Amino acid sequence: MDQISKTNAPVLENFWMPFTANRQFKATPRLLAAAEGMYYTDVDGHQVLDGTAGLWCCNAGHGRKKIAHAVERQLATLDYAPTFQMGHPIAFDFASKLAANAPGGPEAKLDRIFFTGSGSESVDTALKIAIAYQRAIGQGTRTRIIGREKGYHGVGFGGISVGGLVNNRRVFPQIPADHMRHTLDIERNAFSKGLPAHGVELADDLERLVQLHGAETIAAVIVEPMSGSAGVVLPAKGYLEKLRATADKHGILLIFDEVITGFGRLGTPFAADYFGVVPDLITTAKGITNGSIPMGAVFASRKVYDGLMVGPDNAIELFHGYTYSGHPVACAAGLATLEIYEEEGLLTRAADLAEYWQEALHSLKGLPHVVDIRNLGLVGAVELASRDGAPGTRAYDIFVDCFNKGLLIRVTGDIIALSPPLIIEKSQIDTIVSILGDALKRAA
Repeated sequence: MDQISKTNAPVLENFWMPFTANRQFKATPRLLAAAEGMYYTDVDGHQVLDGTAGLWCCNAGHGRKKIAHAVERQLATLDYAPTFQMGHPIAFDFASKLAANAPGGPEAKLDRIFFTGSGSESVDTALKIAIAYQRAIGQGTRTRIIGREKGYHGVGFGGISVGGLVNNRRVFPQIPADHMRHTLDIERNAFSKGLPAHGVELADDLERLVQLHGAETIAAVIVEPMSGSAGVVLPAKGYLEKLRATADKHGILLIFDEVITGFGRLGTPFAADYFGVVPDLITTAKGITNGSIPMGAVFASRKVYDGLMVGPDNAIELFHGYTYSGHPVACAAGLATLEIYEEEGLLTRAADLAEYWQEALHSLKGLPHVVDIRNLGLVGAVELASRDGAPGTRAYDIFVDCFNKGLLIRVTGDIIALSPPLIIEKSQIDTIVSILGDALKRAA
């Protein structure tokens, strides 16, 4: 693709863009106007191969007619209805469908669904449920949450408190939280294929924090099974199992943030299925509606749900919720999305592509400035050495170069992250690696 012209750009001044260097972007904007299947089309008609599933969310690709028709029908039938002391059938239908496909299978009993409007809302909801549960069972001193360095859990005050990305935290006040060390260890694990071999001992940080604060002060620990926004940071083999055992030992709830890994990203419906570790709460969003309508959901265990169903029958058990919890149009989009996942086998398709994806990504080893390559399921990262005094600029330049050549990637610092739609074909994997490889060579 040639350098993209800006002849069709709209007025840019009024939209305050999220997580964007607004002045830099508005000087040379990149504008997408349409999407179908694996491709975006920019405002000048150039096709861009989507290497990131939008923002980790369009797992079934773009422009799915089944979802669009379901949304259209629902808007014409019931555009909005409250779920405070009221209800509408489609929210219950969607919750039942999600429960039937809940992480860990029927024996895990993670089948109580609280709807939200986003991943950030799902995280804050899960944190509040955890603290409320501990109080309801007579453990009211348990108010501290344990997160992890490099963790990303959205941008609510709860999410930034347990998150571990410093730029998201440094300006804002936070709730009581502490952090385990992250699991990225390039020195010992560089160019690992799949889960790294080293680092299981880092799970002992939870025990260390219990000894520091006392188990009676800790309500829950929250981790991403695979950290996405930090640049695809993977747990060592056995790490999550060890966290589960420590949490059980001390009466601490375990929360998995699966906003990114949920709905097929690792080749199983959820990361909990991939790792065989069942948490007490799971946060989801993104892929729940294929990114078409903002929505999220928290999967809660029956233990947690039943622990809060106490007191008089007419008493509200949890003083929490959102105007758009269980929005009927979002539920319609979600039901249609689940149908697509089932009909096309997308919740497990990444398992079939994982080895091809892995070998294609690792073929970039040895190119200029590449210091690590990481992969799991249909996720990958290429980490680059930073320029002296200008961290992040090398990856950003490659991001722009790739876009101009017809490929959308994502960068965080000097890490290039890839998470294409689950409908991707092997030839398109080859295209991603070819365009990215050429960009890495030019960046040298």
